[in-house]
Amino acid sequence: MVGSGPSTIRLLLVAMLLLVAACTETPVDDSLPASGAAAPGSVTDPAAPATATGDATDGDAEDSQGETASFAALERQWAEARAEVVEAIEFGGYGVDEDNVLRGPAGLEIDLDDCPSEWADDAGLDRGAIRIAHTAPLSGNLFAYGHLGSGMGVYFDWVNANGGVDGRDLELTVLDDGYDREQTATLLDELIEEEPPFLVTTLGSPTSLEVYDDLNDECIPHPFVMSSHPAFGDPDGHPWTTGLQLSQTTEALIWGNWIKQDMRGELPVRVAALVIDNEFGVVYEDAFAAWAEANSDVVSEFIPVRHDPQTAGLEEEIAEVVDAEPEVFIAMTTGDPCLLAVQYAGSSGLNEQAMALFTSSTCQQPARYLAPAGNDADGFLVANGGGKSTVDPRYADEPFIAFANQQLAAAGLDTTIGFYGTGFAYYGWAHVEALRIAAELNGGLTRSNLMLAIRSLDLIHPMFLDGIPFSFDGADDGFAIEGSEISRFDAATQTWRPIGPVIDLNGLSPSCSWSGQRC
Repeated sequence: MVGSGPSTIRLLLVAMLLLVAACTETPVDDSLPASGAAAPGSVTDPAAPATATGDATDGDAEDSQGETASFAALERQWAEARAEVVEAIEFGGYGVDEDNVLRGPAGLEIDLDDCPSEWADDAGLDRGAIRIAHTAPLSGNLFAYGHLGSGMGVYFDWVNANGGVDGRDLELTVLDDGYDREQTATLLDELIEEEPPFLVTTLGSPTSLEVYDDLNDECIPHPFVMSSHPAFGDPDGHPWTTGLQLSQTTEALIWGNWIKQDMRGELPVRVAALVIDNEFGVVYEDAFAAWAEANSDVVSEFIPVRHDPQTAGLEEEIAEVVDAEPEVFIAMTTGDPCLLAVQYAGSSGLNEQAMALFTSSTCQQPARYLAPAGNDADGFLVANGGGKSTVDPRYADEPFIAFANQQLAAAGLDTTIGFYGTGFAYYGWAHVEALRIAAELNGGLTRSNLMLAIRSLDLIHPMFLDGIPFSFDGADDGFAIEGSEISRFDAATQTWRPIGPVIDLNGLSPSCSWSGQRC
């Protein structure tokens, strides 16, 4: 079940599906957090249990300003922040004008006359509810990602039990697509034909890319896609779609900025990368190559070495990397090749030759990608996504995380499974805050007002690391999070340890108009 309680939640199960990752050549969704990771950004062993104690609404914790903040105080802060966003929208005169064009910050324009003739701005709001559709694999090899929707459902239940949004209950429908992109499209087509949802949120890159053109053509809000693919940061071409995770493009920029800041005494440096030869790797390669070209004083040469996604070994590719004599090595790959890259970096001497070695954020799970490499994994770096984790002991006593774990436990969910907490606190919270802002705008809660609210967001997400804003800027900035800390792997303790300050690149990630192969 996806939660329990006042909300009406239907699990539409299909026959067991063969797992088809048609958009990529690897058997996992490259753009999602590693299996078991609690949030984009978990830096400790993802199996570590939360240690929160006490009543979440009464317990105190130190906030970033050194003041105590209870959960009730957080709710007051969130209300104040929402009011500021509403005020900024009203001050800017944004909204649907007489010509039926939705106008927002930074030149955002959405012509509602381009929507289908049967389209309605208030579709999905009848019966006193806000209908939300979510696609995810509840069956198949990637069923664990379905826990994200379960956690989100528990948050919606709590919101409903406390008055809902604008007096309406959040009604979550979870569609089991088995991580089959064709099934995602079929299920959404059927649902939209039968009972149009107010909004749709999808999980995974191939599945989301399969439907985001149609959802934009249908003018159906498609916010907070559960993927790090940069295609979901395209406010001009796909104004009805947004992401919420750190994008691969931003991750590549963070690598570059860390090199610029932390290796300044060694600059310029040669950077070699092991790149998986599919769209996942190409995104990383293109973004870093563009950054390197614009920062020739930092990167003297960038040498990408591509590998077959189905390779059983990387000896030849790593040998080519070693021959390039890089000062920095980046594994722009995913899945099993991540472990191979770490192992071969040790056996080839690369980890002694290079001064810094990075793995991609999708390969930060210690048990799967690092522990088998033993001491060869020691010292590897990662940009871990910019988020907090509900299973990370460092954050267990923070009011919202303690509250999340309390609610998940009350719903019968295992709080040591991080995906539940991510769905509840990371995605659930974001949806509700955006809906609440939209409800306060002129005209009340509508699809167009929801997108205006999202494209105008400027909040502090309780699950983002301190110093990283949760913001969009109309047509100029289509990415919700553009910052991360860098962590170094400690092989002795099998944990990631943060090093240095958070790197915040808010507003600097270029929009991605996806061509089917690259931005």
